[in-house]
Amino acid sequence: MAPASVALLLALLGFLAAAGQIAERTTPDPRSQPTVHGGKPQHEKYAGDAACLSCHQDQSNSYVHTAHHLTSQPANKDSILGSFRDGSNVLMIADPATAGDDPGLYFKMEAKDSGFYQTAVAGWPGQLQRRSERFDIVIGSGVRGQSYLYWHGDQLYELPVSYWSDGSRWINSPGYKNGTMNFSRAAIPRCLECHATYIEPRSPDPLTNQYVKASLELGISCERCHGPGADHVSLHRTKASAPAGLTGEAILNPAKFSRDRQVDLCALCHNGIRSQELVPAFSFVPGKPLDNYLLPNEGDMAAHPDVHGNQVGLLEKSRCYLSSPNMSCSTCHDVHQPERPAATYSNRCLTCHQVESCGMSKTMGHKIADNCIDCHMPVEQTNAIISETAGQVMRPKMRNHWIKVYR
Repeated sequence: MAPASVALLLALLGFLAAAGQIAERTTPDPRSQPTVHGGKPQHEKYAGDAACLSCHQDQSNSYVHTAHHLTSQPANKDSILGSFRDGSNVLMIADPATAGDDPGLYFKMEAKDSGFYQTAVAGWPGQLQRRSERFDIVIGSGVRGQSYLYWHGDQLYELPVSYWSDGSRWINSPGYKNGTMNFSRAAIPRCLECHATYIEPRSPDPLTNQYVKASLELGISCERCHGPGADHVSLHRTKASAPAGLTGEAILNPAKFSRDRQVDLCALCHNGIRSQELVPAFSFVPGKPLDNYLLPNEGDMAAHPDVHGNQVGLLEKSRCYLSSPNMSCSTCHDVHQPERPAATYSNRCLTCHQVESCGMSKTMGHKIADNCIDCHMPVEQTNAIISETAGQVMRPKMRNHWIKVYR
């Protein structure tokens, strides 16, 4: 899933307490920066996306349709893409009716008055066991698929069945052992950090899955990139001077960050090999170096890195990136707009490259300008997200961001 994935990738995360992380601004006055406490942006200073709409209508109206905004949603009939219709709502792993030495297992997706449920049924005829949990949170925009979370009190867990967009089918959640009914995978803060705007853990333990439920803000909101916006909104609504202690617009503008800080903002979630935290999840402040938050990579990247979750690392290996002091993720991607078909990004390539310089132009002619992307940024399978379902191994395909000559 982009920016959302098919499943939450869990890692053992360590951290050191940190405080006073304040985002860099284009103005040198530190009073113009949103303040933080406990190493985290002041959550009470968040205004919410609705507050942005009145002044930033064009960006807001298009942003709600992006994969970032839709990377987590409340579970309901519109957000869950998988089918609950009879004949399409069962994931059969091994039919209990014909089970031999090993027990049978299937999952049934059920729509009830109280919500939507995953029910696991396992065992032998006459000895069946059942467990049912509700879909509470949808993770992933559905471009490649979705996974799902459920609440047990104030604890958050992943459900064992996910949805695969390729084929429109239910599958074992990636990383789950086929043939098991595992409802105990904890949803930890570092995973949620890339799929939600905010949630307050009840513990500083990086492996906790206990949260203040009311604090959950789903989706990646405007304020994840622009910082807390309450003071900015207040400034413009009152048409008064900035609140005490603040100057300028009282908001962060990533377009004014240096190239490295712009890329760091994307790398928080799109550079998956960096997983060891130096400070707790939701501490990162846009405009600050990511090295202050995640342990830097050690050593050289593999000769052919996996395409999932490491788009930034792959881009940084590209000759295009190394040759241009200004190239960043936003050179091609407009974060406020839904993604375009890949081939349409070819016009970005042609701002620097001439069609005639491509070796294939002699045989293909000028039509080659219609699609630089599929040759120089091919789609590849990832080995980082794997679902083994009833004897079938499935891997999503993702765009390789290492721009180079592949053939």
